[in-house]
Amino acid sequence: MRLSINHLIPLPLKQQHNTYNATAWKQDLVFNQGEHILVQGPSGSGKTLFINTLYGLRKDFAGKVHWGAYNLHEITAQQLSQLRAASISVVFQDLRLFPELTVWENIDIKRRITDTVTGYDAEQWLGRLGLGNKLEAPAAQLSAGEQQRVAIVRALSQPFEWLLLDEPFSHLDFFNRQKAVALIKEVAGYTRAGIIVSSVAMNEDFVYDKKMLL
Repeated sequence: MRLSINHLIPLPLKQQHNTYNATAWKQDLVFNQGEHILVQGPSGSGKTLFINTLYGLRKDFAGKVHWGAYNLHEITAQQLSQLRAASISVVFQDLRLFPELTVWENIDIKRRITDTVTGYDAEQWLGRLGLGNKLEAPAAQLSAGEQQRVAIVRALSQPFEWLLLDEPFSHLDFFNRQKAVALIKEVAGYTRAGIIVSSVAMNEDFVYDKKMLL
């Protein structure tokens, strides 16, 4: 599925979008499934706005965003729900785990929506990220880095053609970051999914086809 962005500018940034010499706002951009995209910029430049707009959480923007034939300004709530369930997954910057649920319950809720990832695979992924002994722990009791790894596994526990990652490794040390990147590459590679990563700093976590500034 192709992502097309035409002259996008979130309304909250309309008066300041050139502050950081942005190369993403008010441009005609086309991203093809399978590409890896880095969106880099300092805090406050709109990275989370960009990711949330692509995911359909924000409607306060000028311009057009098309996921395939779907125009985000015209899409119905039902169509957006179906699009997310089948084609777009996300790791939010604020993670959005259910704090009162266990690690496994947070994963299993997502996994059961589409039933495309087995419980065995999801448990193995948690183990690879060092969470094998945390399955019954409430998410609220985890460290920020542990919660971030749960959010990554949750995002992988559904079908997707595109994976949106908003500062996905900000709480991870070098070794846990490398494990998370390796797992994402492996799972995304199954369907040649595209990946869009937002980051404060330039990085080489993935081989990026395109890099943009916000």
